[in-house]
Amino acid sequence: MMDGEAVLKGARRAVLGLLLAVGAGAAAPPEPPASHPQPQGLPGSFAPLIERVKPAVVNIATTELGNSANQRELPQIPSFPPDSPLRDFFQLFGVPSTPQLGPLTALGSGFIIDPSGFIVTNNHVIRNGTRIAVTLQDGTTLEAKAVGHDDLTDLALLRVSADHPLPHVEWGDSGKAAVGDWVVCVGNPFGLGGTVTAGILSARGRNIRQDPYDEFLQIDAPINQGNSGGPTFDEAGNVIGINTAILSPAGGGSIGIGFAIPSALAKPVVEELKRSGKVTRGWLGVTAEGITPATEDALGVQSTNGAVVASVTPDGPAAQAGIKPGDVIVKFEGNEIRHVRDLTWDVANTPPGKTVRVAVLRDGKQEALNVTVGELSQRGAVAQASTGGGAFPAVGLQLETLDVARQRGFDLPPRIRGAFVDHVVPGSPADQSGVRPGDVIQQVNHTPVDTPRQAQEAIEAAEKNGKKAVALNLNRDGQEEFLPMILPSGRGS
Repeated sequence: MMDGEAVLKGARRAVLGLLLAVGAGAAAPPEPPASHPQPQGLPGSFAPLIERVKPAVVNIATTELGNSANQRELPQIPSFPPDSPLRDFFQLFGVPSTPQLGPLTALGSGFIIDPSGFIVTNNHVIRNGTRIAVTLQDGTTLEAKAVGHDDLTDLALLRVSADHPLPHVEWGDSGKAAVGDWVVCVGNPFGLGGTVTAGILSARGRNIRQDPYDEFLQIDAPINQGNSGGPTFDEAGNVIGINTAILSPAGGGSIGIGFAIPSALAKPVVEELKRSGKVTRGWLGVTAEGITPATEDALGVQSTNGAVVASVTPDGPAAQAGIKPGDVIVKFEGNEIRHVRDLTWDVANTPPGKTVRVAVLRDGKQEALNVTVGELSQRGAVAQASTGGGAFPAVGLQLETLDVARQRGFDLPPRIRGAFVDHVVPGSPADQSGVRPGDVIQQVNHTPVDTPRQAQEAIEAAEKNGKKAVALNLNRDGQEEFLPMILPSGRGS
């Protein structure tokens, strides 16, 4: 009996111990999950950086005396075509967009790059200002003088005088900044004191069609009106950009898409403004375009690298060197030309008067030409149009003989020979390719043509040979141009 009771008591104690163990296990805290590693590159705080660079960021206010005679609307957006949808979205900061009478005031930001008082900002902030006032972080206001400006890059350099060295910041290398890197934007809008936003570099090499040298950094750090001309800093506190434009609904503020001029572009411009007060650029005297599938077929090239010469300015540097419409520029002073912008940059950075070696593809062969680069100035041409008769319906051209009346009516030089484009059918292959009434077709696939019939036969022969496009050498308003023209599909099979 005693043995049985002992066994029973032992069993009870075992069950109780098991229950206590289970209860203890249920009450015990769960095992902590494995910790995830902290993402690399996240800053703990930007405060040390801001404390160091903020004193060098200034407010800029410009005043222009206005009256009823010069009432006008100051530009707020880049110069887009009238029908461009981008007109309503791209905005420059710091410039009022409504007509004003009396003193006209523009507000923006800038940053000091030299303790002696040199300040960088946007040209559109100080443009047309009769008085420029710079307010430092400590509230001191100094009168500034414009050292120089550059319209094409929207950069300006100012200088103030102070009785002590001023705080300044250093240039960084925008070329080393990678998409995803942290950036910090600092501004001094409306004299409120410094404002700071942070984000990442979203994209590089953005072209918003503001000028021929667009290579903007796209950043997602919010930047708003009054911050134009302010600096974009990398994590080391060096300036890698100048805040210039935002993508925004008309009348709205920042939606997190901003654009900054990269330091790689800005620094040499600022240095030249500091030396001479102006920027001098090289000029080749051509208009060029990229290589499209139609261009490849028309020219018989095997690569999309290069810049196709569309037109050559008479008596310009390229014309004097023998460059012709239809040539493909593949090298400029030893540098490979992959895109039209490569050519634009290389020419612009060449000192006027320097003779350079330019390699072109012509009729499938590469030729080297010596070109003495000129100096860039404002140049343009006016396009003219007309209507008429005569038909080449497959392509959409109406060609006529180039007689004396047409030469005089379109102010064409007497020496010109070719087929006169009297009319272009809207929506036709010729229209889609950019052929205009008033053009004179002088060559088809590099073969001279003197009459409408010769031009038609040359185009039809290209179709029969399976060509998708033909190379046209035109004379437009007295200026030679190259144009690849698409051919109708399904013919010549």
